[in-house]
Amino acid sequence: MEQELKELRRQIFLTGYSVNIAHIASAFSIVEILYSLYINHNLKYDSKNPNMENRDLFILSKGHGSLALYTILCKAGFFDKKFLASFCKPGSVLGGEPCIPHIPGIEATTGSLGHGLSLGVGMALAKKLDGKKEKVYVLLGDGECEEGTVWEAIMFAAHYKLDNLVAIVDCNKIQKMGSLEAIMSIPSWKERFLSFGWQVEEVNGHDVNALDQLFQKENNIGKPFVILANTIKGKGVSIIENDPRWHWRLPNKKELKTFTAELEISEEEIQTCRKAI
Repeated sequence: MEQELKELRRQIFLTGYSVNIAHIASAFSIVEILYSLYINHNLKYDSKNPNMENRDLFILSKGHGSLALYTILCKAGFFDKKFLASFCKPGSVLGGEPCIPHIPGIEATTGSLGHGLSLGVGMALAKKLDGKKEKVYVLLGDGECEEGTVWEAIMFAAHYKLDNLVAIVDCNKIQKMGSLEAIMSIPSWKERFLSFGWQVEEVNGHDVNALDQLFQKENNIGKPFVILANTIKGKGVSIIENDPRWHWRLPNKKELKTFTAELEISEEEIQTCRKAI
């Protein structure tokens, strides 16, 4: 599994590097979460029939991490690598943030932070009203949780007892160009969610087995469920881990050596990317 996770990060980097555009660090922090959901099938889906009626729904609220989701969808069989390689190229539907309706497996247009959970709440309520048993999963960034609309959705979900809603917070403790502590300190996410009436669990967001256990946990207590996934922004490449300067940039020639060594990328692959730019 570790080699598979490295291969996913490899693919994320090469895809972004080939167009000189990417939120690499934001994508790297959520790889294990998406792996647990899609590759370990904790999310109910059919990649050959993405619109099947009884599927679970997944929303990437932190839409700038799209390359991680696109890469996972490719691995899960929603589309092939040729489609993935069109990322951010002229005429492609694979933009910097996920967009409906032309990307298989994408359930909502996101990227404007703070709105994904509201979308998920509406979908979860609709499923409840229709008597359906499927779940709705929403992955947010911790910096995103400073948006007021997030907390309106949190209140709504608790009031309407949406126990078919699972929120995952990517707690990498960095937002854009600084730390959460410096920009808008939240003393305890756990206490905050508990005070709003949610069921709360904390986990190492890079431990796939621990994530699997939480996603498989039955939630029959009439409360929405949030998983606080403690992660490392830039996980997988040492020079970008926990460094806010890497929110929106790609490596220079010297830094590239670390990427290629740690992600096992060949010079031939790099040259292929450079020709594509």
